Amino acid sequence: MLPKIIFLFGLVLACSGFVSPPVALVLGLLFGLTLPHPYSGLSKKWSKYLLQASVVGLGFGMNLQQVIHAGRSGFVYTMLGITFAMLVGMTLGAVLRVERISAFLISTGTAICGGSAIAAVGPISNASDEQMAVSLGTVFMLNSVALLTFPQIGAALKLTQNQFGLWAALAIHDTSSVVGAAAKYGAVALAIGTTVKLARALWIVPMAVGTAVVRGAKAKIQWPWFIAFFVLAAVCNTYLPAGAPAYHLLSKLARIGLTATLYLIGSGISIATLKKVGPRPLLQGILLWILVAVTSLWLIRAGWIAI
Repeated sequence: MLPKIIFLFGLVLACSGFVSPPVALVLGLLFGLTLPHPYSGLSKKWSKYLLQASVVGLGFGMNLQQVIHAGRSGFVYTMLGITFAMLVGMTLGAVLRVERISAFLISTGTAICGGSAIAAVGPISNASDEQMAVSLGTVFMLNSVALLTFPQIGAALKLTQNQFGLWAALAIHDTSSVVGAAAKYGAVALAIGTTVKLARALWIVPMAVGTAVVRGAKAKIQWPWFIAFFVLAAVCNTYLPAGAPAYHLLSKLARIGLTATLYLIGSGISIATLKKVGPRPLLQGILLWILVAVTSLWLIRAGWIAI
């Protein structure tokens, strides 16, 4: 009974609007690492749907011209970044003797959009439940670190809003953590980070199709439909100004939904998850993430990548 009460209290706190996304994540992690989860299955299921709904809601706070500009400008960077991450990730996996499917899932999650990409290509690559758990656990742990550290690193390096938003979109795995970190840094960073990250998430489709072709799989491909609804929400905000009060409310609710999502994700990381991940896949994920983060940051600061 006590774990249920504590979990629900934390969830209510995350939904109150008085808790920031990083704090909500920490609260979730503290719960997950110390207490048994009373609603583990429901939490994982609803965190996925709540994240997608929150992303759509954030679209009501975006200007379509900014979305198109950021997506178009980030297309080449995203393509090159995904190629770099996949090549380096699979090389690291081979060197560290990580199971090939696990190495592929971790590389895909790092290259595109974390748990969503892993969930999309996992069934197509015939990944076992354990391989999925290992890959998702690795990505979620690194997401937690990124959400808590990136805003501080950006402030220390005096990154502009544009620079930080682009860096977060290119170097952080999951959309939830990108939005959480960018929202803490500023409104402009949030707009750029969200749009570039969603453009990056579209690469789930060619990656899933390519994986299916290579493996001859017949598994159903999970299409990221929520991205289309995000764009539709931005269209409404840009061209139907009469709904501005409702858009503002929906955007605010989306931020609260994102905060609750991070609490749910954090609560799903347990000691058992840490043990299941093991040292080699985690080391692959850490090294790949550091290389992607450092390389993208260097290119952004040098002016080679800009929005």
